[in-house]
Amino acid sequence: MASSPPLHPRPRHSRWQRALLPLLLLFGAPGCAPTAQALASGEIAFEGQNYRIVHVDLRRETLSLHWRDPQSGQPFSSIETLRQWGEQHGRHLLFAANAGIYDHKFAPLGLYVENGKTVVPLNLAHGNPASGNFSLLPNGVFAVYPDGHAAVRTSAAFKADGKSAKWATQSGPMLLIDGKLNEQFVDDSSSLKWRSGVCVKTPTEVVFAVSEAPVNFHTFGRLFRDKLGCRDALYLDGSISQLYVDGEGYAGAPAFMVKPYAGIFAVFAKP
Repeated sequence: MASSPPLHPRPRHSRWQRALLPLLLLFGAPGCAPTAQALASGEIAFEGQNYRIVHVDLRRETLSLHWRDPQSGQPFSSIETLRQWGEQHGRHLLFAANAGIYDHKFAPLGLYVENGKTVVPLNLAHGNPASGNFSLLPNGVFAVYPDGHAAVRTSAAFKADGKSAKWATQSGPMLLIDGKLNEQFVDDSSSLKWRSGVCVKTPTEVVFAVSEAPVNFHTFGRLFRDKLGCRDALYLDGSISQLYVDGEGYAGAPAFMVKPYAGIFAVFAKP
């Protein structure tokens, strides 16, 4: 079983972050042109809560997904372990985020595709919503395809499309479907957690977000719709979620909440 990841300090705002704040105003403008940065990070406020937003331009950066060390077969389990592995192999980690929901054995609960190989198949089971967020339907898939384009789709739509992904994680619930909030969400829900999610604004524009304090699904979904201008967005995970940006450190859930991950999204610096 994977070991618990090391604790990580919560950093102060870096000079890079402060320099990017004007760019981040663009995140709140639906339909705006892509920013000039290939990887832009910063903090934004929405309805009294702060969120860390990371914008990845797939035309200029490669977004990949990592579960196990390809040599040892052992799970990376934590962003720090993946970062150290990268340094040992001459790859400098610029950005990382946890992938989708996993089971009690620390294996992906749904579809998991790594470098074109389907490690875990698509999960279309209709479970009891009381058993976890994955069963709060519809769930969905975030995928990056061999042509460098990305998409967020419901699991059923992903299956119907039939395209093979290069990188993919299945999680749930969907936060937004075609611009509409998931009908399961309740405006005044008392279920408050740190939450992370992802959307694809254009085929080459991916936006990750994590809350800096506990919020409910309804608020988190509206962040993607009303502030980030997304039409389809997927929930990744709850109280264990963090984003990492080189030079800034970690954002999201406190370190003591973090558990081993079964899949980590990463952007490494190009040689």
